Amino acid sequence: MARSITKKNKCSRGHQSPISKKKSHFSTDFGHRNYSLYINRVLKEVVPQRGISSRTLDIMNTLIDDIFERISMEACSLMCFRNRCTLTPEDIQKAVYLLLPGKLAKYAVAFGSEAVQRYVHS
Repeated sequence: MARSITKKNKCSRGHQSPISKKKSHFSTDFGHRNYSLYINRVLKEVVPQRGISSRTLDIMNTLIDDIFERISMEACSLMCFRNRCTLTPEDIQKAVYLLLPGKLAKYAVAFGSEAVQRYVHS
């Protein structure tokens, strides 16, 4: 049975937020992404002679997917709290600072900002 969200979240311009739209039954099945290829690439860059088992790869994939979901939900909450309809990089950074502890958040924001800058300038 498909879940419908009855609460209406309004943004500053009167538009409906993406969260308050009715979700179809199949939308939850496609929410999980597979980061296995990227995990293997990063592992080979860091330690070229080592490998990773499929079970460990599944656990890492689940961990990354969970962190991504938590950050996106927190950023969306911050966006709606500020009565905005556009998700900004500042919302993402604040969500990371709220969810990750101390230096881990600082490094995550620094490396993420650097990656975005490299992508923009390439």
